Amino acid sequence: MQNLKEILLNEIDGFNEYGHKFINGEVSKMDFKHASGGMGVYAHRSGKEFMVRLRIPSGITSIEEFKTVYDFAKKYNLGGIHLTTRQAIQLHGLNIDEICEVMRDALEKDIYTRGAGGNFPRNVAISPLSGVDPEEAFDVTPYALAVGNHFLKKIYTYKLPRKLKVSFSSSSEDGSHATIADQGFLAVKEDGKEYFKVYIGGGLGRNPKLAVELGELVNPEDVLYHIEAITNLFIAEGDYNNKGKARIRYILDRMGEEEFIKCYKKHLVEVKKNGELELKLEQKSCNKAGVETKVSHPRLFAQKQKGLYSVYLHPMGGQLKIEDFKLLLDEIENIEDVEIRLSMSEGLYIRNLNGTEAENLLKITEGMGGNTRLEQSTACIGVPTCQIGVLESQETLNKVIEYFREKNFTKDVLPKLHISGCPNSCGVHEIGSIGFCGKVKRVNDATANVFEVHIGGNLGIGKTRLGDYYGDILQEKVPEFLYELANVVDSSNIEFYAWLENSQEEMKVLFEKHKV
Repeated sequence: MQNLKEILLNEIDGFNEYGHKFINGEVSKMDFKHASGGMGVYAHRSGKEFMVRLRIPSGITSIEEFKTVYDFAKKYNLGGIHLTTRQAIQLHGLNIDEICEVMRDALEKDIYTRGAGGNFPRNVAISPLSGVDPEEAFDVTPYALAVGNHFLKKIYTYKLPRKLKVSFSSSSEDGSHATIADQGFLAVKEDGKEYFKVYIGGGLGRNPKLAVELGELVNPEDVLYHIEAITNLFIAEGDYNNKGKARIRYILDRMGEEEFIKCYKKHLVEVKKNGELELKLEQKSCNKAGVETKVSHPRLFAQKQKGLYSVYLHPMGGQLKIEDFKLLLDEIENIEDVEIRLSMSEGLYIRNLNGTEAENLLKITEGMGGNTRLEQSTACIGVPTCQIGVLESQETLNKVIEYFREKNFTKDVLPKLHISGCPNSCGVHEIGSIGFCGKVKRVNDATANVFEVHIGGNLGIGKTRLGDYYGDILQEKVPEFLYELANVVDSSNIEFYAWLENSQEEMKVLFEKHKV
């Protein structure tokens, strides 16, 4: 990879110069965005500050790498970091020179930003508990990392119509969103042998679509052939002229499921003719001695390794404060075999803890984030940071949580919210049980900030579905609506999902009181 690092390092000076031209008004916002996305960089709405996205492979990071990220945040007085919904880390509020310094320093420590945005293969997603989940078919970690490495080796060479998202899930929970990805792999076992089910053509955002199943089991060693097949299909059939319809799901729409799968298989045959892409990988195992705990906690997960546990930490809105970051590092840096894995929900798991270590970490992290599902909601970065955002996602989530606390409502009755500040769906609102999508519309002859409300989305093999669009609600009315909903669900003594299934009309009547 040394040659790759040299190539990417040599790009940075030119990008720095281009960034200054943008600041000076010599380059348009769209032209800069087109160039910067591929570098993993986006301008803030102000046009003076920037964000850089660190490409954490499948969200798997070590203590040493995590310390490097902390050092970046401390050096530039950032106040914290943002954990994303695709297992990456964003640093916000840097000037263009600082951005380029981070890119150089990160590369020297094998942390890449190239292709973390723009029309490139994005971070390969993975079920964050893969390898320790008692319910999984098998550990998909080595396959996800191999695909990520395959992309990275030639990341600067891709000429795709738009971004390409690949996911690996190890169980039916679909922790990597394989069923809504451009290409998703689900681990299964048949007659004691390991296989992948393959899903293709999914995606969220405008005109969201569930992926379709290929219909045949795939040997794990053939994964890279399938990666090349979907990539070549995308290049051959994707729309390079209309950015709004340049994702793979539009190819599926145009061709229909049968022809799309036929086209995919044609590319697969062609790729296999060249050969030499078989994977021969070894599974990593943890042999750490366990210690059992009798503690029960919503953020504590027993691993399949007896006496070992994972602790989940969910900073509000994915915003991990610098002081909490330091406390976390100090607590875990000397723990044997500890692993850090970022989730698809703006949180992180600390894995391979014995019972005593898990209990201590639960105490240390108690004030760092949420315990209830509502507090563990997902919200994109939104306005005023995001250049294309419409509404303030983070502020909306904070106001909801504050409202519930003011009302002293602490019961865990509502599901996690998914809040996107615009239709780009960074908050994956379409698959949330309760999802919000920001927009502006005319209300009573005046412009108003409103959220589209989507209810009943779900994720999981055999149950993934897009939520139903109920209508629009004023941004400032969101906390009141959710509080009223929480009281109705609480009084029913039924869990939210069961209540919703049996109370569709009641839900619609309730929403009608608040919609605009």
